Amino acid sequence: MKSKKKEICKQVKQIYDWLDAEIKSLNADCCVCGKCCDFDSFGHKLFITSPELYYFYENLKPLKKMPAGVCPYMENGKCTARDFRFTGCRIFFCKADDEKINDLSEQAIRKFKGLCNEYNFPYSYMELSKALNEY
Repeated sequence: MKSKKKEICKQVKQIYDWLDAEIKSLNADCCVCGKCCDFDSFGHKLFITSPELYYFYENLKPLKKMPAGVCPYMENGKCTARDFRFTGCRIFFCKADDEKINDLSEQAIRKFKGLCNEYNFPYSYMELSKALNEY
């Protein structure tokens, strides 16, 4: 079981590397302002997949709870989990081509579903606060 979970983490990292390369090719810029991490004031929700949550957990144990609509990993306007951030965090830009971003998101979700199928790992798609508060 241990090697299966290690392989899942390895493949999540590979998906993130692929995603980062795709984003780089879009010439999308993040101004690193942190506004999008305050989900309530920005008016959006962040959804994540179960393999992403597992990868995040394995690298940042224990997980922080999210009692409010602000990501608990944002401190002093900076992401303290940047290297392990979720797909939604990677692809969201305040000013971006929504069609391209949505397409990338769908491709990433298909990759995560495929990973779950390959390793018989339960797939779920959940809102971040629910995931952090219930994991």
